[in-house]
Amino acid sequence: MSKRKFYAVVAGRNPGIYTEWSGVDGAEAQINGFTQAIYKGFQSRTEAIAWFTKVAGAPPPNVPLTTDALDQAADEVDYFAIHRDALAAGKIVIYTDGGCIGNPGAGGYGVVLLFKGQRKELSGGFALTTNNRMELMACIAGLRAIKHESSAVLFSDSAYVVNGIQKGWAKKWRANGWLRKEGDDLKAVKNADLWLQLLEQSEYHEVTFVQLKGHAGSAENERCHQLSTNAMNKAQLPVDLGFKKDLAGNL
Repeated sequence: MSKRKFYAVVAGRNPGIYTEWSGVDGAEAQINGFTQAIYKGFQSRTEAIAWFTKVAGAPPPNVPLTTDALDQAADEVDYFAIHRDALAAGKIVIYTDGGCIGNPGAGGYGVVLLFKGQRKELSGGFALTTNNRMELMACIAGLRAIKHESSAVLFSDSAYVVNGIQKGWAKKWRANGWLRKEGDDLKAVKNADLWLQLLEQSEYHEVTFVQLKGHAGSAENERCHQLSTNAMNKAQLPVDLGFKKDLAGNL
């Protein structure tokens, strides 16, 4: 017996949550032939409601919300509110994601930039790299795409990246000559080449880093993941020279 699914239709003939895909009252009928339909399937009603609320900025009109659904939706709406308020304040909103096939392995990154109704997507890949390097590279690529000194909010699902900047770890590593203490020893910081570039970009611009829960209903996060996956699967990817140098130095 197949597991029941729930379909959130944000943009369609009748937006809301649907428990069936087919039929005149199903989700498919709401999006077929509808230009720029926005919808997604979930394993639970709560997940569907939370995603709908985040993307639409309001709860679905056809569902009485339970306490649990309201609680989860409220958690998710925080991200939407940050996104919405940043754009309203004239800031650039950036979503990033990176990953690789194996770790290390062929890797890619994806970026979505939003500003005053404009949208830009970026991606790239390398033949041999790591997840963390691709997460960092996504942020660097997004910030480099901003032509003038600006204020931005950057969403990443990487705790490694967000904590490294927001908690001041990267600045401390730079001040210590890219060495970090591990027990009684000093060890070279991995990915120092990319941390340096990210620090320079985040200091040139005014950037707030926000950690986003990965694969939890963020449409832009999912788009970045798709972009990174497409990039890492391309043929004849270039060499990640920074990672090659790390390997040569046994970092």
